[in-house]
Amino acid sequence: MHDVADPSLQNPYQQALSIIAKALWDFDDDHMIPVYGFGDKSTRDTGIFSFNAKDAPCKGLTACVRRYCELATSVELYGPTTFAPLIRQAVHLVRETNEYHILVIIADGQVSPACLQPTIDAIVEASNYALSIVMVGVGDGPWHTMDHFDDKLPKRRFDNFQFVDFNSVFARYPSERREAAFATHALMEVPEQYQMIKRLGYLNPSRQLPNSGIAPTPLAPPVQ
Repeated sequence: MHDVADPSLQNPYQQALSIIAKALWDFDDDHMIPVYGFGDKSTRDTGIFSFNAKDAPCKGLTACVRRYCELATSVELYGPTTFAPLIRQAVHLVRETNEYHILVIIADGQVSPACLQPTIDAIVEASNYALSIVMVGVGDGPWHTMDHFDDKLPKRRFDNFQFVDFNSVFARYPSERREAAFATHALMEVPEQYQMIKRLGYLNPSRQLPNSGIAPTPLAPPVQ
């Protein structure tokens, strides 16, 4: 899944990242993208690591993909899997900037059972902010937990989570339509979510922010 040995062939992570970044390019004013990894031996189920030293963002798609390729060969994958630290970091960025953000999570496995409730709590908390969450599954699944996050969390202020199965979408469309179809499936709920965020007043600069869980301090990138 993380094979980057052949630069002429993109693995599923590279494909998903490239397609979504292209689709969102015109909606990003500075193209500075905070990028994080999780689920490795250093972060396990409690933290995240930044792709760059001093938690610097990546400048555009090219920098994101380049850093991913550099790090993919040195990261030691580890469980259990949780999205909670990453979601809380995204909430932290929204609180700091008071701007709308889209968090794209690309993962090849479901959340571990022991980490299910913390991830649910983080998604529910994120619904108090100007944040859309798009989870791209690039493994074989099963993905029933992702569908639960997508449709069955009634405590949220709005439906802020969209799941898309990368393999399933690619299998349903001919090669010339796959990228457009995947981008559409991944981002189809974003316009409605953005309208709901505006109706809820989340972008009001004078809004009093609710209490928030503590975001983990991003670790430095793995040593290459």
